[in-house]
Amino acid sequence: MKLDVNVLRYLSKEEFRVLTAVEMGMKNHEIVPAELVDRIAGLKHGGAFKNMKTLLRHKLVHHDSSKYDGYRLTNLGYDFLAIKTMVSRGLISGVGRQIGVGKESDIFEVVTPEGETMALKLHRLGRTSFRAVKSKRDYLKHRNSYSWLYLSRLAALKEYAFMKALGEHGFPVPRAVDWNRHCVLMTLVEGYPLVQVKKLQNPERAFDTILGLITRLAEHGLIHCDFNEFNLMVDDKENITMIDFPQMVSVSHCNAEMYFDRDVECIFKFFGKRFNFSPSGLSKVESDMNGGGGVDSNNEEGDGRPDFESVAGGLGTLDKELSASGFTRKNQEVLEKFVEDAEGLEEEDSSEEEEEEEEEEHCIVHLQTEVDNVDEHFSDLSAFNMLSVSNGEQEAGTESTVLSDDIQGRSISSTLSGTEEGTATKLDAGEQSEGDADSSSGEESPEMQKRLGKQRRRAAAAVRTGGRAHTSRNASKDKGGRRSRHVSSSSGYDF
Repeated sequence: MKLDVNVLRYLSKEEFRVLTAVEMGMKNHEIVPAELVDRIAGLKHGGAFKNMKTLLRHKLVHHDSSKYDGYRLTNLGYDFLAIKTMVSRGLISGVGRQIGVGKESDIFEVVTPEGETMALKLHRLGRTSFRAVKSKRDYLKHRNSYSWLYLSRLAALKEYAFMKALGEHGFPVPRAVDWNRHCVLMTLVEGYPLVQVKKLQNPERAFDTILGLITRLAEHGLIHCDFNEFNLMVDDKENITMIDFPQMVSVSHCNAEMYFDRDVECIFKFFGKRFNFSPSGLSKVESDMNGGGGVDSNNEEGDGRPDFESVAGGLGTLDKELSASGFTRKNQEVLEKFVEDAEGLEEEDSSEEEEEEEEEEHCIVHLQTEVDNVDEHFSDLSAFNMLSVSNGEQEAGTESTVLSDDIQGRSISSTLSGTEEGTATKLDAGEQSEGDADSSSGEESPEMQKRLGKQRRRAAAAVRTGGRAHTSRNASKDKGGRRSRHVSSSSGYDF
C-alpha cells in the first residue's frame, strides 16, 4: 500500500484517539470488537463510530464482521501512528520520496525542523516477499501467537539497538536517531549501494576494508549474517558504510561459523565477478586460465580468508550486551548434555535390537527344525508309495490312490494312467506283463513326485503360519451360509 501522508494533516485528535484505541485493543484481539473500541476511546455520544467512518474511508483500519463486528489496524494506519509520534517529538516535519524497497522494509526521505534530510525505515514483515519470520528470526522467542505489526515493531527495536551500539564502537554505520513502533529514524548515507557500482578506482582497498569489517564484527562477538553488496553503501570517496542489522547473531550461535563463512564468501564472489579481483593479486580471468577456478575456499592462507575461531569474540562482548541471537555458554552446556543423553539412549536401543534379533533367529531355527521333520515324514511316505507301485501290489481295477494328509486333512486322488491317451482303463492282471508294469511305473513316477512335492510345500507353509486358514471375512454373508450369485445388470458382467 502506497504511503500518502497528505491525509495525515487533516486527521483530527478524535480520529487519532480512535485509531490508538484500535491499536491498544489489538494487544489481546486479532479483531477488536466495536464495543471495546468505543470503551477505550472514551468519546461521548457515539463519537468513536462517527470517526470510524473517516478511518475506513482512508483505509487506516479494516472492518471485519465474519465472526463478530470488529476492526483491525492496517499497515497504513500503523505508519500514521508512528509518523504522528515522530512529529510530536519534534524529530521530523515532512516526509519525502521513497528511496529504497526491501523484502522486509521500505525507506523514505524525511526532513527535520532544522531542514536536515534523514532516512526513515518502516519495517514491513508479513508481506509476500518475507513471511518465514518464525524460521529465520527469533523475534517470537517463547511467544506462540503474534501479529505482523508486532513482529515489525520487534525488528525495528532490534535494528535500532544494534545500530546505536555499533556507532558508539566506531563502526561505519548510519547514526541512529530514534525509533517508534515499527520505524527507525537514522541519518541519510550519501552514497550508492555497492551492487549499483560498476567500477572502483581502488578495488583492493575497498575489499580489504569490507573484509576488515567482517573480522571486526566477529571480534566484538557479532556476525552480520547478510553481509553482501546490497547492504553496503559506497560514496564518491569509496568509503564503505554498513546497513541493515535486524538479523545479526552472536558468535556463540550454533551456526555462527557457517554464517561467518557465508558473509566472507559473498564478498569474494562479488569482487571476483564484478571487478575481476582476487586477493592473490590475479584477476579472476587469469585465475581461471591458470586452472585455479576462482578462489579456493579451503586455502585459508593463500587467499586471505579470515579464520572464524581465531577472531571470534577477541575484543568485546557486544552480543551479550545487546542480547543477540545465539546460544550462551550455559545453553551450550545444556545442549552438550542433551546430546550425550541422546547418544546413551541410542546405545540402549541398539542393545535391545540385538536381543530381539537373537530371539528371532532362535524362533527361525525352531521352525526350520519342524519343517525338516515334516519333510522327512513325506519322504518316507513317498518311498513307501513308490515301493508299492514297483512291486505290483496295486490292484488292476483300482483307478486312484488316496493319500492321507496329516497336516491339513485333505485327500489327494492319484490317478494312474494305463494308456497312451491318458484315459483310465481297467487292466487285466493276467494280461499285464512284468515289462509293461515296469514301464508304467517308470512313466508315472515323475507325476507322483510332483504331487508329493506340492504336498510337502503345503505342509511346510502350514507349519510356518501356525496351521491357520486365512479366509476373507466377506466370504459368506448371506443368511444360511449361502453365497449370493446375484449381480446388478449395470455391472456389465454375465455369470
